[in-house]
Amino acid sequence: MHIPVCETQKVNILTFDDALATREESAVYDREKWLYIPDFYSEYRYILGTVGKKPLITIGINPSTAEPDNLDNTLKSVSRIAEGNGFDSFIMFNVYAQRATNPDHMDKALNENLHRENMRAFRYVLERGGDEPAVWAAWGAIVEKRDYLKKCLRDMVNEGNRYNARWYMAGKPSIKGHPHHPLYLRKDEKIRPFDVEGYLNMLEGK
Repeated sequence: MHIPVCETQKVNILTFDDALATREESAVYDREKWLYIPDFYSEYRYILGTVGKKPLITIGINPSTAEPDNLDNTLKSVSRIAEGNGFDSFIMFNVYAQRATNPDHMDKALNENLHRENMRAFRYVLERGGDEPAVWAAWGAIVEKRDYLKKCLRDMVNEGNRYNARWYMAGKPSIKGHPHHPLYLRKDEKIRPFDVEGYLNMLEGK
């Protein structure tokens, strides 16, 4: 498990650009296979995924303990479903970049600095996704854990619109309409279009 040592406001946060630059110097994993930014275990993670020309960009709420060559069960499921839907790679991204195995341990208040850098990372991810990046909404009901997550998600959708992102979901939505979390999905589960704007409007009470 990863239990945050403190609120991220008290952590020295590397900008995404700095984290990307140092990756070339200090990575201890196969950079031809893995994307991992920052490339060391810390209180936050921007990106974890595999390298390819056609990635399935998967969006969770926040990262836990996974690292290159040490995927957790959620990431193993993401990898299987990406492959089963014709993608040559996956990129795991999150609405909020703070590591916490239990979402109840996430920051009580939004760290604007961390969110800003996470959005910079999201633009980098979208740029790797081609003309119409495929984005899988896979956060489940955990989005209800913190009010600020709705704002973060709205910012992500706005960024996705700039890159003509195509949103998808897999499995049955929850009773409240939340997209299914990757755990416990069949390995042959097919992704299908997801009305992320309609979902957000519902989430925001519009």
